[in-house]
Amino acid sequence: MRLLLISDTHIPKRARSLPDQVLAAVDAADVVVHAGDWVDAATLDLLEQRSKRLVGVYGNNDGPELRRRLPEVAHVSLGGLRFSVVHETGPATGREARCDRDFPDTDVLVFGHSHIPWDTVTPRGMRLLNPGSPTDRRRQPVGTYLTVELTDGRLGDVTLVPVPRA
Repeated sequence: MRLLLISDTHIPKRARSLPDQVLAAVDAADVVVHAGDWVDAATLDLLEQRSKRLVGVYGNNDGPELRRRLPEVAHVSLGGLRFSVVHETGPATGREARCDRDFPDTDVLVFGHSHIPWDTVTPRGMRLLNPGSPTDRRRQPVGTYLTVELTDGRLGDVTLVPVPRA
């Protein structure tokens, strides 16, 4: 199973639209996971139409319509693994212990907010993944997203994909 993990698209405030590279990744994925800060409902509509399956949550910059349509936290089983998706996990310091406490029944936690890619394993063994942002690189050299391969109930390749500036 191929997953595409994205977050913090901030359309139309930080970009006019999703880059073609990201749309091609959406088309290739079995599941698209968006960890919030969509900003506009049109991006949600687009991903709902193009994705084979979409799992999304709202972020701190998402208004009433997105909050009506999306949960704050999503829990799904994908390929035999328990995934949770949330926008914000708090400061980097102490994140692993905090996430172990707050998500005890999760194998993989996908989050956003910082626009900074993150890939660690907690003391309990939960994988924490932040794809960064494909459209608002902030302090990063380029925008990013993650692709993930699930095989036989395990995470396979987790790849940070750069999105060069247009």
